[in-house]
Amino acid sequence: MKDRRVYNTSMANFVRISLLLWATGGFCSVASDQFQLEPLNVTVLQGSDVRFKATVLGQWTHMTWHVNELLVLTVLETSNITSFQQYSATFCTSGDTSCVEFTIHNATRKDSGPVVCFVQGNYGSKTAELLVQESGAVNIMEGNVTVEQDQQVEFQCVTTAWFPIPTVTWTRNGETVNSTLYNTTSEVYGDSFNSTSVLTFQAVSNTTVECLATVSALTNPKSSSVHVTVVPKPPDWTVLIAVVVSIGGVALLVLLILGIIFCCKCRKKKQLNYKDEMR
Repeated sequence: MKDRRVYNTSMANFVRISLLLWATGGFCSVASDQFQLEPLNVTVLQGSDVRFKATVLGQWTHMTWHVNELLVLTVLETSNITSFQQYSATFCTSGDTSCVEFTIHNATRKDSGPVVCFVQGNYGSKTAELLVQESGAVNIMEGNVTVEQDQQVEFQCVTTAWFPIPTVTWTRNGETVNSTLYNTTSEVYGDSFNSTSVLTFQAVSNTTVECLATVSALTNPKSSSVHVTVVPKPPDWTVLIAVVVSIGGVALLVLLILGIIFCCKCRKKKQLNYKDEMR
């Protein structure tokens, strides 16, 4: 009987523990569903403001925000606006504590990485990823040029202080240049990238050449443009001189032949006159 009572007690404890674990797990799952963070992936340019929204359906007392593994802000349910340095938080709607908007002002590349929102209690945490990009300068080194028709021209486009490596493309009179006609190389310079793109083509007519650089967060590419003015080739006097010399040579030869014939006739005539006088 004693063994049976021990067995029954053990089974009851097991059932209670199982039910407790099931209830706790179910509650955590529901709590997790009631806590949302958006957006989960953000890419912006350096200097931009970045906003995240945390939605909590239920009671909470405080939440914390961590940027790139550093605690930057604590928000209390009883406070309306909280700020510290370049970080601030406010309720999406005044008086409604279920939605908190967290803002990183003037974001820098140091802010790149995980952005974590933690809500006290069984809500746990949610993580978003932030990538801060940097757009630098673009410059075609040669400037405007004037060349002869069919002359080969070369342009160098230099981009400086970009992160990550920018995508560089070229256009001629607004038409995209085939990537096989230019070559682009990049190198690390401090904590950013510099690139050099070289375009070569044969100048046939007046052309506007434009170099464009961009990264994914940039709405419109940065660009630099130059103008190519094409002038006609100077006359090729070599052919003309060759023609003149040829014609002159033929004319000289004809005159020489005529001169020889004339001399022969004169000589023959003199010989006939001499014979007549001898008679």
